[in-house]
Amino acid sequence: MLAINLFNGLVYGALLIVMCSGLALIYGLRRVVNFAHGSLYMLGAYLGYSIASHSNFWVALVAAPAVMALFGVLLDRYGFRLLQDRDPLSVVLVTFGLLLIIEDFVQSVWGKSNLSVATPEALNTSIDLLGTPVPAYRLAVIAVGALVALGLSLWLRYSKVGLFVRAASTDPTTTAMQGVNTDVLSAGVVGLGTALAGLAGVVAAPFLSLSPSMSSDVIIDSFVVVVVGGLGSLVGAFVAAMVLGMVQAMGAVYLPDLSAVLPFVIMVAVLVWKPAGFAGSRT
Repeated sequence: MLAINLFNGLVYGALLIVMCSGLALIYGLRRVVNFAHGSLYMLGAYLGYSIASHSNFWVALVAAPAVMALFGVLLDRYGFRLLQDRDPLSVVLVTFGLLLIIEDFVQSVWGKSNLSVATPEALNTSIDLLGTPVPAYRLAVIAVGALVALGLSLWLRYSKVGLFVRAASTDPTTTAMQGVNTDVLSAGVVGLGTALAGLAGVVAAPFLSLSPSMSSDVIIDSFVVVVVGGLGSLVGAFVAAMVLGMVQAMGAVYLPDLSAVLPFVIMVAVLVWKPAGFAGSRT
């Protein structure tokens, strides 16, 4: 049972890595606390459901994040770009309103009933892992989380665009003075962050039930991860996602009465010990 719980913690942590990477990227560059990020995850899941119904899961895995990326570019152009210099309360109200709009849109198009996506046939089997049979699809979810973490880390560290992103996250004014079009850069980053939220939704669809309330189920954990990891820090978000995934999986079994508050206990403890989070800067 302990091995199974640890494995489930890895699966949820990997899903949170994909989800929270986009949230951390958007905040790091636009300084916008996007309360609608959970609804973007939900919208990606429903788009994946519709695409998979008319073709197959593998097409949905590519097409749904692509559509979400385009939506993210438009969202940056007509939303986040206008919000980045506003007071935090205005940002919270606007992004929360966007969350409600997307939820209403999903209910109007797909209804309120729970939906599900069939596990792809190639991964609809079990694999013996250290003597314990585990679903192959959940191993694939862990692999996706690891690939996203590795890919983003390499992109930010070694590519020219990644260098621009890191520079603009630190000082957008000076970066723009050096000839970097920070508006185009930000639109691309928000598009990438939104695509990652959509990817997380598609990946979660075969083993989590789709419902209009699924955004609220994950957004709280996502913000706990981003705050504990350090606002805008991808490395911190990766570490915090795995920690929270383990805590959620173990807490649901061994402390079921307290499992709902465990993420907040962790957040309070970390912020008391290190207010900037695991990898955040005090500045």
